[in-house]
Amino acid sequence: MSTSNDRMDARAWGVLFVLAGAVFLEGIDIAMLNVALPAIRADLELSTGMLSGVVSAYVLGYGGFMLLGGRAADLLGRRRMFLFWMAVFLVFSGLGGFATEGWMLLVARFITGIAAAFMAPAGLALVVGTFPEGPQRTKALGVYAGTAAGGFSLGLVVGGLLTSVGWRWVFFAPVVLAAAILVAALLLIREADEPERPAGGFDLPGAFSITGAMLLLVYGVVRLEHPGNDLSGTLSVFAAGLALLAVFVAIERRSADPLVRLGILRSAPLVRANLGALLFLGSFMGFQFLATLYLQELRGWSPLQTGLAMLVIGMDMVLAPTLTPRLVNRFGNAPVLFGGMVLAALAYALFLPLGMDWTYAAMLPTMILLGLAFSLAYGPLTMAATEGVDEHEEGLASGLFYTAIQFGTALGVSAVTAVNVATLGDATTAEARLDALRTALVLPVAAAVVGALVIAFGLRARAAAPGRPESVGVPG
Repeated sequence: MSTSNDRMDARAWGVLFVLAGAVFLEGIDIAMLNVALPAIRADLELSTGMLSGVVSAYVLGYGGFMLLGGRAADLLGRRRMFLFWMAVFLVFSGLGGFATEGWMLLVARFITGIAAAFMAPAGLALVVGTFPEGPQRTKALGVYAGTAAGGFSLGLVVGGLLTSVGWRWVFFAPVVLAAAILVAALLLIREADEPERPAGGFDLPGAFSITGAMLLLVYGVVRLEHPGNDLSGTLSVFAAGLALLAVFVAIERRSADPLVRLGILRSAPLVRANLGALLFLGSFMGFQFLATLYLQELRGWSPLQTGLAMLVIGMDMVLAPTLTPRLVNRFGNAPVLFGGMVLAALAYALFLPLGMDWTYAAMLPTMILLGLAFSLAYGPLTMAATEGVDEHEEGLASGLFYTAIQFGTALGVSAVTAVNVATLGDATTAEARLDALRTALVLPVAAAVVGALVIAFGLRARAAAPGRPESVGVPG
């Protein structure tokens, strides 16, 4: 499929654009729905709890089935899983647009989340398996990661435009894109390109226990968004999730064909990459949520104005596939990733003193720095999470990576929401709401700083062992 070690032929580019289009679809789908939520509530007369459930249902499906999806890609075939679940994504996204009751949206979003949980790791494993390690894979993952991050930023703008026409188009538009991707994938992605599937059966007890554990743990995180929930109930959910996780570990230790080979978690570099992804995405999603509240509820900006304000973050769609691979090839993965983490922490810190009279010029440095941070961090995180992994475990590694991202997303939004609501209390004045936002904004700053420190350990290990591969993701 390639003409040289660092050049790709036309079909290789076609495969890459198909896989990047799928991850773009996932990001834009989430962002568009977030913008459309107020219009959906007004039209269907949904309660606040039901509206929150529409978002949580997707998170539960995605986070709960992600590890199962990653292993299924290895055992059942990456191409097969990608195509089948893309079709499921297409169908249930469309059905969401026909919803007339809240429960219909809940079902549609939950199954759409499950589809994404199987589709995403299969797509990333296809990217890693299709392009050989070196400059070609670095370039491919740069395009893939830049497109993924761009979906979130462009989705805010597109969602605002579609919502102004009618919120149902937020569900119908992805159907058109998904159908085009599905047809192109059928034509371009060949089963012969996949590595030989590992021998062994499917670990059903492990699958049931880890899926149940993930569902409970994600649900516990989602409950944190609502301080009104009974604390003992939330703690019980976490306890049940951890108990099932312990059952899963016990099953995997005895299984002849484990769903997750526990030895993969002994790699400190892989753990660093996944923890870095959790903190990086968690801090960004928490910031984006608070910035949206500030712009729309305190400043009175429209969803479209809010999306346009954050559009500059989408510069990573250009920089990630062009600049980042060159920097990685020149300086190594870990230094570039560390630079992205530091820029993210600086961006959030610059937003801390926000005021009611802030001009967009005062916000712009944060948006620019976040665009640069995504350009430098997201691609290298993707490379780090899969580099050095055996071919037959690339789906598993991809599932671990997306699980970290999903937990980070859920935890980031839930944590800032809980702090914001707790700080605000019963106050209703604009000044009190602004103070609550400032307090909650400390969390993204802290998470980004911790993420930078985690990656710094990779730099330290690289300096101590210069003969080893320089990526933070190569198992040691």
